[in-house]
Amino acid sequence: MLREFKAFIMRGNVVDLAVGIVIGAAFGGVVSSFVNDLLMPPIGLVIGRVSFTDLFVSLTGRSYPTLAAARAAGAPTLNYGLFLNAVINLVIIAFAVFLVVRQVNRLKGPPPPAPPTRECPHCATAIPAKARRCPHCTSDIAAPRP
Repeated sequence: MLREFKAFIMRGNVVDLAVGIVIGAAFGGVVSSFVNDLLMPPIGLVIGRVSFTDLFVSLTGRSYPTLAAARAAGAPTLNYGLFLNAVINLVIIAFAVFLVVRQVNRLKGPPPPAPPTRECPHCATAIPAKARRCPHCTSDIAAPRP
């Protein structure tokens, strides 16, 4: 069982997935810091010295100066500023992943052309052009004419 587990772990897909998760988590932290610490403060300054993390609605009807004060008072809140930060994080991460995948696809080159196929005259399934028997319906098929 230990040998099977080692073979499972050492397969390329499992190792690639583990590396992707670790790098993705680290990348998410970097993007979150970028949004919270570098991007949102200037935007908040432009729109009137507002910190997006302090944008909330108190469900009790009482007014609180900051989200921290509302939380300290135990008031239920709708934290739409934090939600906006999360949406901006998602958009930036999605765009960065798109750029990386796009670059990797360019490095791989175009996919190989699909092998030529023809239609089985009995079941209308696409089969390889050189096939003499249909793998779907098992009918004998005349050899293709050159």
